[in-house]
Amino acid sequence: MMVSNRDRMIQYDDLHFPYCDDVSKYEKLDKIGQGTFGEVFKARHKRSKKVVALKKVLMENEKEGFPITALREIKILQQLKHDNIVKLNEICRTKPVNNAYNRWRSTFYLVFDFCEHDLAGLLSNFSVKFSLGEIKKVMQQLLEGLFYIHSSKILHRDMKAANVLITKSGTLKLADFGLARAFSQRNGQPNRYTNRVVTLWYRPPELLLGERNYGPPIDIWGSGCIMAEMWTRTPIMQGNTEQHQLTLISQLCGTICPEVWPGVESLPLYAAMELPRNHKRKVKERLKPYIRDAHACDLIDKMLTLDPSKRIDADTALNHDFFWLDPLPCDLGTMLSHHTHSMFEFLAPPRRNRHHHHHHHMHHNQQPSQAGGAQSSAGGVGGAGGSVNSVTQSSSGLSHHHQPHSSSSASQGRRHRAAAASVASMSTCPERIF
Repeated sequence: MMVSNRDRMIQYDDLHFPYCDDVSKYEKLDKIGQGTFGEVFKARHKRSKKVVALKKVLMENEKEGFPITALREIKILQQLKHDNIVKLNEICRTKPVNNAYNRWRSTFYLVFDFCEHDLAGLLSNFSVKFSLGEIKKVMQQLLEGLFYIHSSKILHRDMKAANVLITKSGTLKLADFGLARAFSQRNGQPNRYTNRVVTLWYRPPELLLGERNYGPPIDIWGSGCIMAEMWTRTPIMQGNTEQHQLTLISQLCGTICPEVWPGVESLPLYAAMELPRNHKRKVKERLKPYIRDAHACDLIDKMLTLDPSKRIDADTALNHDFFWLDPLPCDLGTMLSHHTHSMFEFLAPPRRNRHHHHHHHMHHNQQPSQAGGAQSSAGGVGGAGGSVNSVTQSSSGLSHHHQPHSSSSASQGRRHRAAAASVASMSTCPERIF
């Protein structure tokens, strides 16, 4: 059956902005982001003095008006209302100007609440030290945000440290829903989503092998990479190509084969890719020298499960012992109050090992990771083809936080979190590693 363009269109009635105001009411202060999606600016409302973030909508090559990708992002952001999701306040535009084709065009901006930092920027600054309790707070908020969007049937599809924003008071916000989409189980019919999503270093094995019928586990994989990065301060698997990324995943997570992942052999690219053989799973083994907390290693291990059907989900992850044994998650505001300047990946030094120059496969202008980071020369976990650079344990800023773990009274109420979160969803330091 043919579907008309009219049927495909997102209805403007669904976009609840009463009007599109002139962006000149804001004064641009600094450029804080740049990528394939366009530019992001810090700006201030001229009258109220409120500071906001302005995200420019890239309009190039848009012969048919407003980009469908931007409409999708707006639609999704209006649907999502949660403390751990970035808040879209309004859409503004410039006064229309007559272009070379005699068409009147405006530049559009999405206006968000301003967040002082992104996680990639914080991790690239070694004066920022996270205690174990603070790392728990970061991951708890990240997973609360993911649980909420997955419960709302939305996939983020671009989980990475640069898309995790943190306010100066310590509230985490998932951001950049430019690749996000709704998902559904279509009466047993498989979905046919694009697999050309997620920045390469955070892309899960099912996407690298061509899967198009995917779901929330793709965001969990990226979250596992981010969690490890809280200690490593640099992305843990820095592939140059899809093939290289699969090799790094195999070296860390074990050989990709039907024995550990039933049905993987039927994925479109399984036969085409050269998958390393006879690799044992070494996630915990490789993490242990850098992450002293066994519960943290265990949770990352569960998030980096090869078979997406066996990968832990956000709700189960939030009930993991990691969050419910001492030290408990603690407020980030005190630590962040010592850092008065905003930290964003765009403004930070590159975050890639200096051995690598080929990053043309990365999406969203992925910045390279820190030169001299403790990772293998193969771009992956130390031991996967290279030695771990020397990193002192004292650089972690964690030593005084690692008391022996005792069962906390908080763990008694652990199982109640899932039920409470389900109801809520119904309404709308560390050393370098690898």
